[in-house]
Amino acid sequence: MAFIGLARSSHIGVFTSFHKANFTSMTAVRSFSSYLVSPKELHEALKKNPPSSISTSPRVIPVCAAWFLPNDGRTGIEVFRAQRIPKARFFDLDKAIDKRSPYPHMLPDAKGFAAALSELGIRKEDTVVVYDTKELGIFSAPRVGWTLKVFGHPSVHILNNFRLWVDEGLPTESGELYNVECCPYPIPKLDESRVASFEDVKEVALDHNKEGTEGIQVLDARPHGRFAGTDPEPREGLSSGHVPGSISLPFSAVLDPETKAFLAPDKLQSILAEKGVDPSKPIISTCGTGVTACVVETALEVAGCGSPENRKVYDGSWTEWAQRVKPSDNLIWTEKR
Repeated sequence: MAFIGLARSSHIGVFTSFHKANFTSMTAVRSFSSYLVSPKELHEALKKNPPSSISTSPRVIPVCAAWFLPNDGRTGIEVFRAQRIPKARFFDLDKAIDKRSPYPHMLPDAKGFAAALSELGIRKEDTVVVYDTKELGIFSAPRVGWTLKVFGHPSVHILNNFRLWVDEGLPTESGELYNVECCPYPIPKLDESRVASFEDVKEVALDHNKEGTEGIQVLDARPHGRFAGTDPEPREGLSSGHVPGSISLPFSAVLDPETKAFLAPDKLQSILAEKGVDPSKPIISTCGTGVTACVVETALEVAGCGSPENRKVYDGSWTEWAQRVKPSDNLIWTEKR
């Protein structure tokens, strides 16, 4: 796997929440009070615990998860080169995957995950703060944050967000990159209880409107037009529509329309309530390829909606669903149905 590491700066330019960080190291490190981290909080933490290759103490490491849809024209590595948090590492969402799967962005196996973190020079005791692009705001960082969590990395956070970091005049750098010094990351164990499979979602769909079912809720993060079947999918040849009984919750609905940062917890709670989401029942989040489903999953966490044990992300999401269900199953619904 080719993972770009620590950035070599060509210039230094003008440069929030419920789960507490869990640290396994005996060495004191700056603790963030919530899963979401503000630009100011990260900036202060980086001054106290910079990602130095010399230090053996736990560090705070910013990780850029920049990613764009395949029909966008821009690439994550290009915007990373153009402007980034100083000494950030780049996590390539198109490479840290299960390469044997025909579906994009499926979770890598434990060895592949460990290799990715090793090449980024991240140690298990480090605090990782994942961030997005200023162009899109919150988009793909929650997917990388969720990946780190399901593989058991002890301290993971999401920056809320890089657009605000830039707007607030905090430090950035640009230019070419060089690889960080690799370090062995222990092979972890995947928490399979946090991942929904095709079979899991199919069971929910087949049980829709039947008496005595568990009442598992499926939240779809795609834009409503794709959910409704009126707009095409960005991947050619893929039909649009939705899983029977699922709830349309476009990921943009949980973000501020201007800053593209996560809304405050109380606002998220109101949005989820308006959508009819019941926090007492299990929830599966889905989207196109499992990326923005994690935006919704993060919103659920920030809003305190449901326990982590009762929430899953459908890894294959709509790309897998639309290709695997049979026409005779009648499991692709549209609003015209």
